[in-house]
Amino acid sequence: MKIHSAHIYALRIPFKNPFTHNLKNREYCDSVIVKLVADNGVSGFGECVPRPYVTGESVSSCMHRIRNTLLPILAKYDFPENQIKKEPWTLLSEISDMLPDEGWSAVIAWNASKAAVEIALVDCLLRYVGKSAVAILPPARETVIYSAVITAGPIAAVKKIAIQCKQYAVEHIKIKVGIGDDYARVAAVREIVGDSVSLRIDANGAYDVKDALSLIRLVQPLRIDCVEQPVPRGDIKMFAHVKADSPVRIMADESVITSGDAEALIENNACDLFNLRISKNGGFFKVLQIADMARQAGIGLQLGCQVGETAILSAAGRHLAAHMPDLRFIEGSYGTLLLKEDITRESIQFGHGGKAPLITGDGLGIRVNEDVLEKYAKNTISVPLE
Repeated sequence: MKIHSAHIYALRIPFKNPFTHNLKNREYCDSVIVKLVADNGVSGFGECVPRPYVTGESVSSCMHRIRNTLLPILAKYDFPENQIKKEPWTLLSEISDMLPDEGWSAVIAWNASKAAVEIALVDCLLRYVGKSAVAILPPARETVIYSAVITAGPIAAVKKIAIQCKQYAVEHIKIKVGIGDDYARVAAVREIVGDSVSLRIDANGAYDVKDALSLIRLVQPLRIDCVEQPVPRGDIKMFAHVKADSPVRIMADESVITSGDAEALIENNACDLFNLRISKNGGFFKVLQIADMARQAGIGLQLGCQVGETAILSAAGRHLAAHMPDLRFIEGSYGTLLLKEDITRESIQFGHGGKAPLITGDGLGIRVNEDVLEKYAKNTISVPLE
């Protein structure tokens, strides 16, 4: 199989309601979608959600990277049909090794760009031979159970979402904090959803060590399961200090972008859990690689998502979540709970209790509605690769 052509879309789908956290107030998704077309006309789709404050990538730099660095690499390859018959780890590692991710200047790593192309290539390869992603990511569970995530917006909006979570019987909820009224926000959610629901909070690096520990001790009586990214990325000793003095488990997110980050966090005993995300960490293989490092160090795992993912990344996340049996928490598949419209013909949004079934169709198992994709594309680049 050779890749015949590619298309890159800068997507902007409005949210039904704004989503706020310490680093950004978002009113629309800003995904980059990659479509790869094989020599027999079969297409595969990938997606990333670039974040300047996470990996250092923007939508424009991501599109430039894909167009000028990653696609020319794909153009050189002829993928034999027996490629996917190899061991799953071998196939994914070969694809990952093919796509460089080293960062420079303000870019920590080109992980989002890499993830979009990797997902599209895996989707295309599998569709080419009529196989599902379960062939390379065999599921370890039959049902994936997702967490809800509540904005750090006004208390009235927080209460409204908490009521919806209760109606959905969601078992795990993450609450964004870091913009003021944090205790009131968490207390309001606990009062609405009751004692049986697992709550965790995410500060997106909003605090210094002193303020982080103050908040943790304040909300601890509300039975918080863990605190995500309490201090900014950069100083691991700060992270380790919080972890050492915290009565609640600490999770790293923006601080674990590369394998080097994971090694440093482990060496400094700086956290209890990693939040891994496909777009943030550079695709399927990189997530699995860092997850293996975490397991060996006794660190727990969450598979997270980027705010505003469409069904493409949600489907990729579903396959990965089903494949990883030891995840403590899973995020994603929010679909039109957040987006005004999604871009696939079938909904893969989770249902009651946060439950969602496996996806078993060819490739990622979804069908992209290209009319909707074109409708919300703010910029499109088409690239012949012959």
